[in-house]
Amino acid sequence: MPDSYDGPFSLARMFLGNLAARPLRCFLSILAIAIQVVLVLMIVGLTSGVIAEWGKRVEGVGADILVQPPNSSIFFAFSSAVMQESLGEQIVKLPSVDEVAPTLILSDPKSLMIIYGIDYKRFNALSQGFIFRSGRAFEAPDEAMADDIVAQTRHLKVGDTVTLINHPFKITGIVAHGKGARFFIPLKAGQDIVGAENRVSMFFVRSKGDTEAARADILKLDPQNRVRSMSEYVSLMNSSNLPELKPFIRTMVVLGIVISFLVVLLNMHTMVLERTREIGILKALGFTRLDVVKLLLGETLVLTVLGGLFGILITFLTQAILKETDPALSLLLTPQWILGSMGLALLGASAGAAVPAFRASSFDPVDALAYE
Repeated sequence: MPDSYDGPFSLARMFLGNLAARPLRCFLSILAIAIQVVLVLMIVGLTSGVIAEWGKRVEGVGADILVQPPNSSIFFAFSSAVMQESLGEQIVKLPSVDEVAPTLILSDPKSLMIIYGIDYKRFNALSQGFIFRSGRAFEAPDEAMADDIVAQTRHLKVGDTVTLINHPFKITGIVAHGKGARFFIPLKAGQDIVGAENRVSMFFVRSKGDTEAARADILKLDPQNRVRSMSEYVSLMNSSNLPELKPFIRTMVVLGIVISFLVVLLNMHTMVLERTREIGILKALGFTRLDVVKLLLGETLVLTVLGGLFGILITFLTQAILKETDPALSLLLTPQWILGSMGLALLGASAGAAVPAFRASSFDPVDALAYE
């Protein structure tokens, strides 16, 4: 009897045949692995996408420098109106500064959407200005502007009334997205609503060309303030650079591995019990312990690859659906995380299959053939 089975039925054909003989169990395994891949890609993709998209919107304001109060968060939703508006008049007088736009950051309690309270003339002067899809700029305290993405999502048009910060505002203009917030209201109106008279959350500053010189001059006015260049801020808008998000992402990744591990472990354990006699026959025909391990791990590999590809397909389909139904929600899928999700699925599945596979390889052919 040869050391291993070298007949016409190769290991590859055998494990493919075994998978076809158990379609329901194979489908459930593929589905479970796909869920793991979708879980990892959706969590990481949504986190990275929202952060990257927010960084681009802030960059699109047209400022070179952000001036915030001490210990302020890079997430503007947590900003407080604690800076005196008069500081803007001091900053604009600096020889290295070209324009300053005081900005009040507001968060709508219902939608958690960021709203900018702005001095329209100054904010508009930071870059090439707002591009109006329709309508005009706000003029009255109860008027607001919306960007085209939120207008599309909420089916808004000029003349509609929206409730922001528990106050009604009439939409006077729809502008192109990419200027930081989704909604813009008059600075004074925002200050009155939150009781922040003559106070703002931050200043957008445009230098005359030398960003570092302007940054140094602004720090001399009040060294306690946090003054970042726009390039520094944008570089921070990455999920890997945010310590607050790392534990969350790691938890989701570990959860995905555990799901894959448990599902494959249960599937392979049950399959080994069902195929005890079959394994005994194979060992009687000359299969070595290594051949049995390769057979079972090969089946797991096929299931994992199919499940991973199915999960990636579902994720891309979800991305396309989100793009159509909710343009404000960004899902960023990078090649690194796509490959990483497949690697994590293989890791979890291999760990789950290892114990049953080595257990099966140790079966005594005589005992296995007598198993009922």
